[in-house]
Amino acid sequence: MTDFVLGIETSCDDTAIALVDRDGNVAGAKTVAQFDIHAEFGGVYPELASRAHLEAILPTVDSVLGATGVLLADIKAIGVTRGPGLIGSLLVGLSTVQALSFAWGKPAIGINHLRGHLRSVDLEEKRLTYPALVLLVSGGHTLLAYSKDKWSFELLGTTRDDSVGESYDKVARMLGLGMPGGPAVDICAKQGNPAIRFPKPMIKEGYEFSFSGLKSSVARHLENNPDFDVNDVSASFVASCLAVLSTKVTRAIKEYKPASFAVVGGVAASPQVRQAMQDIATKEGVCLCLPPLKWATDNAAMIALATWDYLDQDIQTGLEPKPNLRLGDA
Repeated sequence: MTDFVLGIETSCDDTAIALVDRDGNVAGAKTVAQFDIHAEFGGVYPELASRAHLEAILPTVDSVLGATGVLLADIKAIGVTRGPGLIGSLLVGLSTVQALSFAWGKPAIGINHLRGHLRSVDLEEKRLTYPALVLLVSGGHTLLAYSKDKWSFELLGTTRDDSVGESYDKVARMLGLGMPGGPAVDICAKQGNPAIRFPKPMIKEGYEFSFSGLKSSVARHLENNPDFDVNDVSASFVASCLAVLSTKVTRAIKEYKPASFAVVGGVAASPQVRQAMQDIATKEGVCLCLPPLKWATDNAAMIALATWDYLDQDIQTGLEPKPNLRLGDA
């Protein structure tokens, strides 16, 4: 008999449910997105996100269980994101899991969303070998970490302000590209000329990141050049982001000499990012590990796989929301 973990992810604007076994095989998964709800605001409106989670979460759990035929007896535990994220969205997932845990008699574990992303690379197939370097690039986070094994992470550097994914979304809003902003910017960038000299913040400074200056530079350019070309602005912005990410990743690979290198988080779905990281891995002779595209953005399968790690290490966490949870926190 195969045991599964039920994973639940509601950290932002996606209601995601998944059933995953110990080896990372996904028996079933479903995500209910909220793009249509937030489109008119140009970004996620927290109160509406919470309401949408309330409406979607239990029907989505029922849908995944019904589609897979997995019985309650086969579910070993329930894992749910407890942070970081929007507190209202987190509360919906956590309160739902408290109720399910009581009703089903199953243990419930609050999972660090960042650790979920780091484990996403091993969904459906074991890819990562240790020691490993991990670049996490998402809408809320940009960080480099060194991992000796799947349970330990040493934070090398993180962003001091905006994440790269947040900057993508804000630039998309400036350009009138709508939601989701990142993919729209990438599409335009492919058709543009990266000739605009936008800054490359902190490119020579260790492993810390900063993207607010780059975002502000784009805003000034648009203000000073009302006849701007959307494709050229996008291409130039993406080129600056890639230069910063690539330089710091190359520096870390040379210093830490990892056996493999993983890129995870929503921005890991960017074709430009994936190609740039592949070029680095080929040049430096290190194995690049990327999650399948469907597991790069926020999802519940990564939360479920991380839950297995918590179970194996007997890591006990509460079910209270932690909106500012850090990588080093359980």
